[in-house]
Amino acid sequence: MKTATLMTLTKAELDTLYRRSAVGQCPNGDSKGTLILAPGSKANQWLAAIAKSLVWQGKGFNQDQGSLLNKVLPFGLKLVKAQVYLGVSWIDGKDAIILDYSTTSFIAQKIRDEIRQIAPGIYLGRSFWDRTHILDFVLEF
Repeated sequence: MKTATLMTLTKAELDTLYRRSAVGQCPNGDSKGTLILAPGSKANQWLAAIAKSLVWQGKGFNQDQGSLLNKVLPFGLKLVKAQVYLGVSWIDGKDAIILDYSTTSFIAQKIRDEIRQIAPGIYLGRSFWDRTHILDFVLEF
């Protein structure tokens, strides 16, 4: 499944896809990221493009260290660290790869992401503030 297709899905369709997906392999290396800010809407594509150019371009995973750094700001600076581990999804109680910022980032300490592999090299992510789902994202390796 391609990112362009994911950008057309509604929130309900993204939920179904995530729930049906297996956890997959823990990623390693740099990813290209795309935010899904307005699922199923016509504004989703241009919101994602603005976010990519100004705020967030993806994540760089280091399997050996069990961590990642987000690629942020217009220059893709590697900042905002998270611990990466296998854990339980807040969505359905099944396995997910957890991206935990609670002990690694003052700015993002209330953020918790979880991802599952939906196709070879493609992960669907769900982002939470405390326990409230706030947005979705795609990572391409």
